[in-house]
Amino acid sequence: MSFIALVSLVVRDYDEAIAFYRDALGFDLVEDTDRGDSSRWVVVRPPGAPAGTGLLLARAKNASERASVGAQTGGRVGFFLHTDDFARDHARMTAAGVRFLEEPRYEPYGTVAVFEDLYGNKWDLLEPQ
Repeated sequence: MSFIALVSLVVRDYDEAIAFYRDALGFDLVEDTDRGDSSRWVVVRPPGAPAGTGLLLARAKNASERASVGAQTGGRVGFFLHTDDFARDHARMTAAGVRFLEEPRYEPYGTVAVFEDLYGNKWDLLEPQ
């Protein structure tokens, strides 16, 4: 086994999720295929990420799945977005309406700030040392 290719993220709606990850976070829409059963295979990934690395945006299909939207990691930071220029990406994301939960902080491992996606999942924007 070489790498983890995709991580599934349960979302409320495909199109609103695509808009957030593409427009607010700057991700590329890699695939959006209709599966013929009212579901779609939707993959997004940060620009420059290795091929095969991304998020599979999976629309919630039932009450149990809908209840997990935005709480997939129990309120903890569950996703980590690395950058090579924290100030640039923090400013761009803030201008695009991304909600940061804290001011940038400087840790021994790099510059970091926690933000929420459109559903409330917590992410770290991190420029490693």
